[in-house]
Amino acid sequence: MADQTVSGVRWVARQVGSLERDVLVLSVAMLAFSLGFQMTNQYFGLYLDALGASALIVGAYRSFADLLGAIYPYAGGIISDRVGSRTALTGFGVASTGGFAIWAFAPALAVGPVPAWSLLFVGLVPALAWKSFGLGATFAIVKQSRPPDRLASGFASTEVFRRIGFLLGPVMAALLIDRITPFVSGFRSVLVVAILFGVLATLAQHRLYDADGDSYGKSFEGLETIRSDLGALPETLGPLLMGDTLVRFAHGMVYVFFVIVVVERLGTGLTLAGLRVSPAAFFGLLVGLEMVVAILTMIPVSLIGERVGLKRVVTGGFLVYATFPLLLILAPPNQWVLIGLFAFSGLRFAGLPAHKALIAGPAEADTGGRVTGTYYPVRNAMVIPAGVLGGYLYGIDPVYAFGTATVVGLAGTILYVLVGDAFAPASS
Repeated sequence: MADQTVSGVRWVARQVGSLERDVLVLSVAMLAFSLGFQMTNQYFGLYLDALGASALIVGAYRSFADLLGAIYPYAGGIISDRVGSRTALTGFGVASTGGFAIWAFAPALAVGPVPAWSLLFVGLVPALAWKSFGLGATFAIVKQSRPPDRLASGFASTEVFRRIGFLLGPVMAALLIDRITPFVSGFRSVLVVAILFGVLATLAQHRLYDADGDSYGKSFEGLETIRSDLGALPETLGPLLMGDTLVRFAHGMVYVFFVIVVVERLGTGLTLAGLRVSPAAFFGLLVGLEMVVAILTMIPVSLIGERVGLKRVVTGGFLVYATFPLLLILAPPNQWVLIGLFAFSGLRFAGLPAHKALIAGPAEADTGGRVTGTYYPVRNAMVIPAGVLGGYLYGIDPVYAFGTATVVGLAGTILYVLVGDAFAPASS
């Protein structure tokens, strides 16, 4: 694995120099927005809690995000295929940056009986635009630039940029939160930085992206279009979709509570060589460690998947997703145990490029945005109740909530193993 990792790093260096301009611009924008999202997203459970939201409200926030996630990708795929990736991504970037601003000023904007946490729901509507609306556009750009048997490595090149944001974002947030107290003030400063990243990313992708290579699909024609696109999903996506839905449902039940478990339930900070880091800041470092593991393993695992078949790689990622919640909730308040657990959790990302390749690979030309924009709403629609259910169970007993999540995730993994097609290696 060490040799694979070294070769993977060298592969990334070569790919960055040879990427088509539009994919490179997309990757840089993905990095900037990932910084903004990951500086903020990991802490939202604690932010809601600090603003007075109950466990059920925290879970409902996750469900609302999933609701938007079920609606946005399909609409974003249609917009991308219709108006082109540059125009679509620019609009989505402006909206997301505005959402960051609402989040940052929510405590100041709350007046009268309107609780500050309710404005976080309002800000979520535009904030998710680039991440969810832009999903179809990002898939379409990579598909236009890569041959079918190299989609996994193509997605891996953009994913590495994105995961660098996943790495640096939480670490940067941890530094700010550790220096600026109380937590709400520190987190608002994090949101201001996220706004700056959003502005820079939007300007960069609008000015540098070459739209000449954009392909355009058909326009939206109402409910008949939706029925047509659902019926046109490749048959190979059925088993993947079923297993993926259960695994994501499990993750959605408890994800927003990870930070609350580490900071409030375990209350574990970091003490190392005379350095003391608060539990809230330590959580950001743990998420950063998670991303280090993801970045080091993503390319090697993607290359392996293209040789031995993608199903094995995707199954491994599902298994990590499923088992992590129970391991976390049962963990002792020990910094080294948490470090080991979050390093293990980073392995769940190693299968994402293979997962995306299995989704986008069967799509016909000029429908890359539409196919992905159909797959994800179906999955996300089924996941919508997860946050509310997880919040309800967490209010009763956190162990019960996290244990139930692991059971559901394992069920999805086993289902995919038993029913999913034995996908052949790309080279066969």
